[in-house]
Amino acid sequence: MNITFFKQKTPTETARSLAARIRDIRKRKKMSQIKLSEKSGVSLGSVKRFEQSGEISLLSLIKIAIALDISDQLETLFEDIPPMSIEEIIREND
Repeated sequence: MNITFFKQKTPTETARSLAARIRDIRKRKKMSQIKLSEKSGVSLGSVKRFEQSGEISLLSLIKIAIALDISDQLETLFEDIPPMSIEEIIREND
């Protein structure tokens, strides 16, 4: 049995972890939820809900990342995915 299966976070845990990181970045930048809402164009309710539960639309997450000046990290999110097999490498080169 693959032991990493037991270490894998659920989607809810991953969302809450991401929300906590965004909240920490917001606080380090000394920005209130209200200011983030105004700067991003995302409603205050959505900002609060995101920080509490991790629930947010992708578009709103991008707007928040832009407002916090961290959107470059989103753009590289899935950039360095290594191939899983030799066959995959060969298919990519065809």
